[in-house]
Amino acid sequence: MNIKSLLFGSAAALIAVSGAHAADAVVVAEPEPAEYVKICDVYGAGYFYIPGTETCLRIGGYVRYDVGVGDAGSFDGVNHVPDSMGEDDHSTYWKNARFNLKTWTGQETELGTLKTYTETRFNFGNSFGDYANQATTNDSRNNWQARNTGITLNFAWIQLGGLRVGKDDPAFDTFIGYAGNVINDTIVPYGGFDSNVVQYYFDLGNGLSGVVSLEEGSGSAGPTGVPPFTYIRSGSDT
Repeated sequence: MNIKSLLFGSAAALIAVSGAHAADAVVVAEPEPAEYVKICDVYGAGYFYIPGTETCLRIGGYVRYDVGVGDAGSFDGVNHVPDSMGEDDHSTYWKNARFNLKTWTGQETELGTLKTYTETRFNFGNSFGDYANQATTNDSRNNWQARNTGITLNFAWIQLGGLRVGKDDPAFDTFIGYAGNVINDTIVPYGGFDSNVVQYYFDLGNGLSGVVSLEEGSGSAGPTGVPPFTYIRSGSDT
């Protein structure tokens, strides 16, 4: 009886081992997911490599809708300036929809980091005004009605190392962080906008940084660019 039990036990063990090997043989490894977009974290969050290149790209923007209530050009909601007919304009509200598109790129070269930045704004809105008080010309009527109010290229510059060229706001605005923490930047003006620039940013060490900027804007409020502007500030760059 002991021999028969031993034989049956050995046969059962062989069958169990064979079954285990058979089960292991049919296991198929799952394929690894394909990485179609490779993340680039060299220049911060949101960048990815353009396929087939070493250039990192980031795309951003926003959609905004504004509604303003109150007469134009007054702080108390009352229009004190009469129109050409000697009557109040009675402008009550205005609206504007905006789509803003931004792009950033970055790439390392033998001469330093090559970066670009663009910002384009698409606007649709209407101006202040009471339709009954508008002139009878079609242009005046269309200016009051809702319409496409234009596409503006607000920024488009290229920077290699510390050298930046292209369209940017003047260094007096961008380098100091625009108006800073003022109560109302419509009351405390801080400079013109929209300028062709040739700038060089440099680090002086010990928390000091600076920029030399050659600028040429448009209009009487625009920077002349002659001579170049030089700014130096303390603290870390942001």
